[in-house]
Amino acid sequence: MGLELYLDLLSQPCRSIYIFARSNNIPFEFKHVELFKDSVLGKRPAAGSGADQPRAGPSNSEGAGKVNLLKKVPALKDGDFTLAECTAILLYLSRKYNTPDHWYPSDIQKRARVDEYLSWHHANIRANAPKTMWIKVLIPLFTGQPLPSEKLQEVMEGLSTSLKQFEERFLQDKAFIIGSEISLADLVAIVELMQPVGVGCDIFEDRPRLMEWRRRVEDAVGKELFFQAHEMILNIKELSNIQIDPQLKEQLAPVLMKMLK
Repeated sequence: MGLELYLDLLSQPCRSIYIFARSNNIPFEFKHVELFKDSVLGKRPAAGSGADQPRAGPSNSEGAGKVNLLKKVPALKDGDFTLAECTAILLYLSRKYNTPDHWYPSDIQKRARVDEYLSWHHANIRANAPKTMWIKVLIPLFTGQPLPSEKLQEVMEGLSTSLKQFEERFLQDKAFIIGSEISLADLVAIVELMQPVGVGCDIFEDRPRLMEWRRRVEDAVGKELFFQAHEMILNIKELSNIQIDPQLKEQLAPVLMKMLK
């Protein structure tokens, strides 16, 4: 049995693993899991097929639940071995497939810089960037009501603070976070920062240093792969066509309404 990756490319961590595996020519079977169809929102209209559409084909949510007991993606299955959590999967792949050293350097100090960013990321960039999608797309989809503009403004202010820290503390005047080559830190960061872009919040505008870094990351992994992986998030407004299960909507709408206050 070969390597299986259970992914939904609407998920930022899933995109980082997908891009990493593809850019390093790691052979794997793509097990597409539609979170918004099978476990969170309801039923998405059937997608078309095509070689460049990794979302095509039947969903594998049941299989993902067996691989990851937390019933979340990403999830990895390598023979009898299973693994959850984005960072753990990225490190496993980098070690097993002996990917180029720049991804997770053998130099102890450079590796520490990658670890430092990955530790900082969750309480800062990841704590703010995904909220833009909930505010602009998902909560209105469930509740039928837009969130007050000040709620988005509050999130964007928090994200702006994180971006300032990202540029000044991690990026500085370097091409990438740890120097002249891309690392796992850059990959984890960029997929998160594309989430606001997908809902119309162009955080790269008026931030030339951040924009140049984004372009270098795109070039490093390949622009075609980069935009293929982000196709779904860049067309996130299509979620308005999702048919939400009425019972699920009734259960979750009151919870989401609290977020309006």
